[in-house]
Amino acid sequence: MPLTLWLSLAAICAMGAMSPGPSLALVLRHTLGGGRVPGITAAIFHAFGVGFYALLTVLGLGAVMVRFPELFQLITWFGAAYLAWLGIKALRAGRGGALTPGAVATTPRQAAKEAVLVALGNPKLIIFFVALLSQFVTPEMSLLAKAIIVATAIIIDGGWYVLVAVGLSHSRVLPWLQRHAHWINRMTGVLLIALALRVAAGTIL
Repeated sequence: MPLTLWLSLAAICAMGAMSPGPSLALVLRHTLGGGRVPGITAAIFHAFGVGFYALLTVLGLGAVMVRFPELFQLITWFGAAYLAWLGIKALRAGRGGALTPGAVATTPRQAAKEAVLVALGNPKLIIFFVALLSQFVTPEMSLLAKAIIVATAIIIDGGWYVLVAVGLSHSRVLPWLQRHAHWINRMTGVLLIALALRVAAGTIL
């Protein structure tokens, strides 16, 4: 793969990873609830979910979605329902008050499970890979080039959210976040539910 083409691919992956959405809310919630380890775990496993879609893309996800639109709609509804459920959980956590520095409201195992589900159930990721990443895939592309596409998507997504988790868990940042956890949980909950409604509405309109 030419360097200029890879740089374009990396820029697109970076813009996709850095755009606000349920992925950022997920890493924030697990970092706030359990500290650096659950936050980094969520970041890494979210990247694995992204890598799964990148792999499907190089194997022909776009053609599958065109041929089976019902599958795309099913995944979209699942993603909307799961985002709404996470939003309700965040709102309920908000009523419980702020987290204390020693409290553990989440674990690495929970973070890993939710991160994979959020990645796989996020319709934005499906659209992103079908509409943008598939443009880098050609029929004559080598196996190595396809592996580079998948690895680039995983490393950039995971690297960005690991940086977010490390930054949020800094000794000066995390205590402030924990003192305001009830407001952050409420804002996160509202954001997730709004995203769920937008996703669901998009499948109807």
